[in-house]
Amino acid sequence: MKLKGIYPAMLTPLTNNQNVNEDVLRQLTNHLIQSRVHGIFALGTNGEFHLFNTEEKVRIAKIIIEEAAGRVPVMVGTGGNSTEETIELSKRMEDIGADALSIITPFFIPPTQEELLDHYKAIASKTSLPVLLYNIPSKTGINISAEIVAELADDPNIVGIKDSSGNFDNVLAYIEAVKNKDFAVFAGTDSLILKTLLAGGQGAVAATANMLPETVLAIYNYWNEGNIEQAEKEQEKLQPLRDTFAYGTIPSSLKKATELFGIPVGPPKLPVKEVKGEGLEKIKQMVDSYKKEFQRG
Repeated sequence: MKLKGIYPAMLTPLTNNQNVNEDVLRQLTNHLIQSRVHGIFALGTNGEFHLFNTEEKVRIAKIIIEEAAGRVPVMVGTGGNSTEETIELSKRMEDIGADALSIITPFFIPPTQEELLDHYKAIASKTSLPVLLYNIPSKTGINISAEIVAELADDPNIVGIKDSSGNFDNVLAYIEAVKNKDFAVFAGTDSLILKTLLAGGQGAVAATANMLPETVLAIYNYWNEGNIEQAEKEQEKLQPLRDTFAYGTIPSSLKKATELFGIPVGPPKLPVKEVKGEGLEKIKQMVDSYKKEFQRG
């Protein structure tokens, strides 16, 4: 599987009583695919993977895979704190038809780099699916070193890395480490999509694409055409949405913004609460400004 393009970091719609909203999950899947995204990234950080049990995760993935119906590849997050747990969930996702796996580093006790190497090699040996490494040190307490990424890139089942460190030097280190290998480096920080592409990356897993898939896609498409000036303008358009992420715990602000923009994704999963007060007002103003912008466009 050749990884490239824009994969929305898909939100998981919920009802007001905290159940998965299967109808809206199907609606969001179709909306993203109809926006011409290159793939779907399910059960990542913005998909609240850490708050669902195994059966819920399998059900969420099954619905997305059914609805996608082969139109785009579906990548599913299966990472956990134990190697065994991750392998078991990965096998289940493979059985229901996932196209690829995203595997976050363990996130409670940070393992050593050598332990990370063995963890990922063990997982890759137990699945036939392509594996995308997922690096998000602010949430996990560990950064996968460029040296370990270079070694893992030699495994035929490990096809890329999503870097959500927010540190562009880290992205550059990964790109340099794998420059002679068939291995994709993806931006996982939406403000760095264009910079990553220009530096030699292949795409992005973008949370902002839940609300603004066309804008995120335009960054990639303009870059691909060599129209960097227009790609920069599209990249800048994401910032007002990104600025509102500070008003709540992930992914409460994005869920509220996406809902106000037209897809009723519902509340975040407890203990995360909906954004209220001044933060909510600022999100409403931001959404209104985007609606006016799109009407003008």
